[in-house]
Amino acid sequence: MTEMPRPEHRDSLYRHHVATLSDKTERLLARAGYDRLLLHSGRSHPRFQDDYHAPFRAHPHFVAWLPLPLNADCLLEIQPGSRPKLWLVVPDDFWHAPPEAPASWWADHYDVEIVADADAWQPALEAPTATALIGDPADFGTLGRHADLNPPELLGRLDEMRTVKTEWQIECMREANRIAMRGHQAAAEAFASGASELEIHLAYLKAAGHEPNTLPYNSIVGLNEHCAILHYQYREVSPPRRSRSFLIDAGADCHGYAADITRTYSADEGVFGDLIREMDALQQRLAGRMQAGRSYVDLHREAHRGVAEILRQSGICDMEIDAMLEAEVTSTFLPHGLGHFLGVQVHDVAGQRAPDGSPLPPPSEYPMLRLTRELESGNVVTVEPGLYFIPSLLAELKEKPISGRMDWRAIEQLVPYGGIRIEDDVVVRPETPDNLTRRG
Repeated sequence: MTEMPRPEHRDSLYRHHVATLSDKTERLLARAGYDRLLLHSGRSHPRFQDDYHAPFRAHPHFVAWLPLPLNADCLLEIQPGSRPKLWLVVPDDFWHAPPEAPASWWADHYDVEIVADADAWQPALEAPTATALIGDPADFGTLGRHADLNPPELLGRLDEMRTVKTEWQIECMREANRIAMRGHQAAAEAFASGASELEIHLAYLKAAGHEPNTLPYNSIVGLNEHCAILHYQYREVSPPRRSRSFLIDAGADCHGYAADITRTYSADEGVFGDLIREMDALQQRLAGRMQAGRSYVDLHREAHRGVAEILRQSGICDMEIDAMLEAEVTSTFLPHGLGHFLGVQVHDVAGQRAPDGSPLPPPSEYPMLRLTRELESGNVVTVEPGLYFIPSLLAELKEKPISGRMDWRAIEQLVPYGGIRIEDDVVVRPETPDNLTRRG
């Protein structure tokens, strides 16, 4: 896995990280009435009626403790008053390369027992003590019948614990952003040279030093109209006859923590290039407002107001800003949320729950918003406003009474460019947010 620079800094941060998680977890266990917590890393499963296994990724609650996102069938035990214990599975297998040996900088904080398979830790599931077990029920069957499997109240509190990051976690994401930006630079250069979507993707992987299976999510690499497909999942082998625009949403991994970055480019100057610059300025204004105490829902509304201003200034819509928002015109052009929590999961947990666990559903007018909380210092969020020309949504807008206020000729000229999204990863602070992407 990727190493952060300055090992002595890494070691200090990780030591404090484990101490913080241990303290918080012990308090949660006492509150919930459990004597210990078991975290399973997950099991590698074959595809249906096949002996080929899908790519493995360890369960997020396990990775939140340990920098082992690719290690299957390991078990971590947290018991108040004791050093955390890790059963580290290293199979005796001549078909596959074994996992890397434990590195002292993280292993020194655990009692590590290296075992050949999961049989070695299964007796731990049967101990007659109040135990909470977090993992996929399919991985246990009748095992662990003495443990409470994924107790909802405790699981919700563990999710909440992950919303405020330690400095170790933040530095992992900062390094992941550095790695990802190397890939983004290579991708931009490949686009400028006339490369296909697949060629751009390969350039990204090489520069970022990742295989597709080690990325935190499947990269979105779209040219022209494909920029309007929010989660475009294919990569054309051949370049289009004319490359007008390019959108790449691609991340990187550091010790299991994700970067999630999007950039958009135009092949030429003109209206679309102007829109990219306006959206970049809007995105930076919003990123600068990721401060503790602010409502993310209000920030999402600010994003829509910013998009409305761009639509008006560019002549795409001649309505007043408030009228445009009341008519939900901007939802045609920005149909997704402003962003989400980020961590060991790209869409990290508890985004639509209050700290006490009560639900915080998104506003009815913005149902796709993944993050509805008041921001706290130490949250890590994405900030990703967009402006798209999606044919199906434009067709719906054309049927509305306000259709006559739109410059459809200008819109039709922009449809071949697809759309714009610009995304950074930002640490919430009391005053000045820490933009991991721009200042990583």
